[in-house]
Amino acid sequence: MGKTGRPVPHGDMREAGALQLADEASFGLARRMPELSAHIVVSPRQAATLIAAVALGTGVSFLAPHMAWRAAIALTTVAFVAGTLFRLLLAAVSGRKAEPGAPAADALPTYTVLVPLYREANIVPRLTGALLAIDYPREALDIKLIVEEDDAETVAAVEQVRARGPFEVVKVPNIGPRTKPKACNYALNFARGAYTVIFDAEDRPEPDQLRKAVSAFRALPETTACLQARLAFYNADECWLTYLFALDYMLWFEVLLPGLDKLGVPMPLGGTSNHFRTDALQRLGGWDAFNVTEDADLGIRITQLGLKVAMLDSTTFEEAPTSLRVWLKQRTRWLKGYMQTWLVHTRTPFGLLRRAGLKSFLAFHFFIGGSVATALANPLLWLLLAINLTGLKDGDGLMIGGLAGGNALLVLLASLVPLKRGLRDVLPYALMVTLYWGLVSVAAWRGLVQLFTKPFLWEKTAHGLSRQAT
Repeated sequence: MGKTGRPVPHGDMREAGALQLADEASFGLARRMPELSAHIVVSPRQAATLIAAVALGTGVSFLAPHMAWRAAIALTTVAFVAGTLFRLLLAAVSGRKAEPGAPAADALPTYTVLVPLYREANIVPRLTGALLAIDYPREALDIKLIVEEDDAETVAAVEQVRARGPFEVVKVPNIGPRTKPKACNYALNFARGAYTVIFDAEDRPEPDQLRKAVSAFRALPETTACLQARLAFYNADECWLTYLFALDYMLWFEVLLPGLDKLGVPMPLGGTSNHFRTDALQRLGGWDAFNVTEDADLGIRITQLGLKVAMLDSTTFEEAPTSLRVWLKQRTRWLKGYMQTWLVHTRTPFGLLRRAGLKSFLAFHFFIGGSVATALANPLLWLLLAINLTGLKDGDGLMIGGLAGGNALLVLLASLVPLKRGLRDVLPYALMVTLYWGLVSVAAWRGLVQLFTKPFLWEKTAHGLSRQAT
């Protein structure tokens, strides 16, 4: 037995109860907290609201086409500008907080590290090196290498390295959706640490990150269930796409999330380097196996259930996609997951308002809903502008001003971190953010289609493709 009283995995994980644990990993949250799970895409109330809105819009379009046209322009412009202005507000209030110093080496608790892998045998040697570089006592590390039981190549790769460090191989039975959150839920049953962190296979966390997390947790109130480290790319300078993605991450993890932290409102987690109090994570029900952006959803659920997320002053380096095809699949999954998350947490329209207050309620809609609405609205505004310019419709000052002003704000936001840090080589790429935002819009519309056709499809991001992935 582990320190938490849970069985420690051994052998090929086919002992009695493995299938039951896998079933619970898939469907546990949906059974215990169905209103907070994405296993139902749209609730009956939401479906009725959507149908009514479509019927109303169709009726107005036939009866008063000019009014419908003006309303479409106004709504689309407001959605685009409001989401962008909220990001500007976050930039205005954001800033790093001082973190407690690292604790003494002889006062460190057991720390569980979850590393889900799927078809990533090629990354295992580099992964092993990154994990062994963590500055934490080996005897206090509980590292779970999580693999799908039928992924023979990756299973063989992790079996070869398991004796090189404090590694345990967790093989996940093929029950329920084959998703990263399901795999992590399964492995969580065997966590022995007081704290748990999730890393992706290509991650390179700063060596003292776990020590900083322990120190921060000890200094923060028990209601702080999670710490989110910053994410950055080690191959940001590889091509135009990685430069733009790096700007995106700089804005996200050094401006927007710290802004949410300062305001004390719901914070969507990044997909990796989330540090948890293990007991709190278990009480939260783990991750939603049906949400393809399970990290963002869990961050909001933490607030729904009365707990908090804070930023951690440490960085994990990842591999940015170097192929537009890989990037598009990843961003589609993220935005589809944001749609799932918004739908889940609006099933009870004012539930978050009652539990967390008006500030958190508005921030959730502006940030989660606004991220989706802005991405979807952007190409519509360009389309409406093109129609106006052809003379089919009268010009609209609101639309033109909103489009020009919104895109100017996006360029300003993308420039903030490079300007602050003096990153002259990155700064010119901020001028390309309008093009990048167009690509985000393609992913958003692709995600919207998938939401109704393939809601639980997990388009996995391929790793180990960068020339710098050594």
